[in-house]
Amino acid sequence: MRTSLARFATIALAPEQHLPAAHHRLIIAELEALTRGENDRLMLFLPPGSAKSTYASVIFPAWWFARNPGGQVIAACHTASLARHFGRRARNLATLHATRLGFALARDARASADWTTSAGGAYYAVGVRGPIIGRRADLVLIDDPVKSQAEADSALARAHLWQWYQSDLVTRLKPGGKIVLIMTRWHEDDLGGRLLEEEAAGGDRWRVLRLPAIAEEADPLGRAPGEALWPEWESLALLTQKRRAIGERAFAALYQQRPRPPEGLLFKTETIALIEAAPDALQRVRAWDLAASLARPGFDPDWTVGLRLLKDASGRYIVDDVVRLRGGPHDVEQAILACAARDGRETTILLPQDPGQAGRAQVLYLTRKLAGYHIIASPESGAKTTRAAPVASQAAAGNLAIVKANFARTLIEELREFPAGAKDDQVDALARAFAHLSAAPPPTRQINLPLLAR
Repeated sequence: MRTSLARFATIALAPEQHLPAAHHRLIIAELEALTRGENDRLMLFLPPGSAKSTYASVIFPAWWFARNPGGQVIAACHTASLARHFGRRARNLATLHATRLGFALARDARASADWTTSAGGAYYAVGVRGPIIGRRADLVLIDDPVKSQAEADSALARAHLWQWYQSDLVTRLKPGGKIVLIMTRWHEDDLGGRLLEEEAAGGDRWRVLRLPAIAEEADPLGRAPGEALWPEWESLALLTQKRRAIGERAFAALYQQRPRPPEGLLFKTETIALIEAAPDALQRVRAWDLAASLARPGFDPDWTVGLRLLKDASGRYIVDDVVRLRGGPHDVEQAILACAARDGRETTILLPQDPGQAGRAQVLYLTRKLAGYHIIASPESGAKTTRAAPVASQAAAGNLAIVKANFARTLIEELREFPAGAKDDQVDALARAFAHLSAAPPPTRQINLPLLAR
């Protein structure tokens, strides 16, 4: 049993008359591989109610001490109370099976959040962003670091969690230490999503086990598409009923571990064409959405966006350039001037005007700096979704295209996630550009007729 987590799990759960299901056996296999040193970073993405915490945060740490009797574990959850709950259950298992596991708890190991073994091992449970200075870890378990949809949707809360992970938690890890992230996905920019983004940029390499509640193509368990994950616990009929009750966005994230629906919430991005180059156009505008805040630790500011939209001879709308930056007022001003020079005087520049004297002064200043260009400034009114709805309708009709360029992926992702995504600056700029182009009368061409002979 000391060499087999599967065997220990079966014995530990026998009093509850519970046997590991197929997905539990796959979780066990991944945790055993991590313990053997085959990898040192593991993500377990599973839906609520799949017993992922029972295996990874309760049974696994108790068994892990049998293999590492002098090791140190830090277990973190979204709240200290949940961390203590898992710590208590792991401690009780270790006490009950001490003889089988080959170690005992220290005589004073009564606290559920902070206990030690007779061999010098230590277990410490803490809430996310809780104090861990002075602690060290051979194994870090992070179980459900997000507690609600509201917290997941908060850019500030996500930034705080990321800062805690980078600055506090990872620095507590010993050389060669291991991290297991156990979670239900909530948002594309949650801790799991951000770590995967870091991996793509050259960061830590993660082993990922993603098990959706309803099987999709290439299922890790070999299920046919449409099969339930744990039908003995929650049938496909119950999952379908829950899907209708909570909506597609929540179900895609929480149950399918894909924190965005397969198609956009407002924009049907699958009908947006990607084209190689923009054709000649009679009408072209550059619409701006302005921000003037710098990024700093714990703060995820909006972007300043300048989006260029054209309308071709067939009436199709095409995005052929997007500029995004985070900077102060001087940086924003320089970006607007540079784009104007590059676009040429035939491109109309659309600026938002904030209410109040400061907004009017900003527009007046920029208009003077852009002397010779056609500038239109107007306030924004109405809800963001209302302003975006007309161009979303054109996208659904296949009348919106995007030029293949390095900005295209980010733009499409923002369109897909709107209005539930973290950012909407590009959507605001697109809505402004479309509102102008769709309302503007078609340009007139000057026709030179030959003079009639008398």
